[in-house]
Amino acid sequence: MSKAKLRKKLETLPKENVINLVMSLYDASREAKTYLEFYLTPDSHAEVEKYKKIIRNEFFPTRGFSERPSFATCRKAISDFRKLKPTPECVADLMLYYIEQGCEYTMTFGDMWEQYYITLERNFAKAMEFIFLQGLLARYYERIERMLNATDCGWGFSDALWDIYHQYRGS
Repeated sequence: MSKAKLRKKLETLPKENVINLVMSLYDASREAKTYLEFYLTPDSHAEVEKYKKIIRNEFFPTRGFSERPSFATCRKAISDFRKLKPTPECVADLMLYYIEQGCEYTMTFGDMWEQYYITLERNFAKAMEFIFLQGLLARYYERIERMLNATDCGWGFSDALWDIYHQYRGS
């Protein structure tokens, strides 16, 4: 069903039926529950902390060493967070946090496999594009440079991150 058809149908329903439908949706779907709770009491800064824990746990789980962090889990956390429509600053914060955790992981445990670095580079490029398009570069450039200065590993990984950064920051 398209959004237009859904809207048309909802507009014909009595208010009580719409309320019942929303309550049923709230009970039926964890994602709907999360969205509705955030919609009613939006607190981007508190919510971003929940998603940071998901990402942190992929790289540094409480149970011990993570041999292969799941990039898919990290990307899903960012995607799920963005669906809530939080502030752009919080989205940028979470996107950078993901890259910071990846860099910290490799600095803690040593060189990783090639695809590890390629994946982090791609996601850093996405973060930089988002930050640039949202006009947030001035707010985050010190944090980004701190991360990049602390990352010296992985067969040109650091150089690749700096190259991406300079595309947006300039030399």
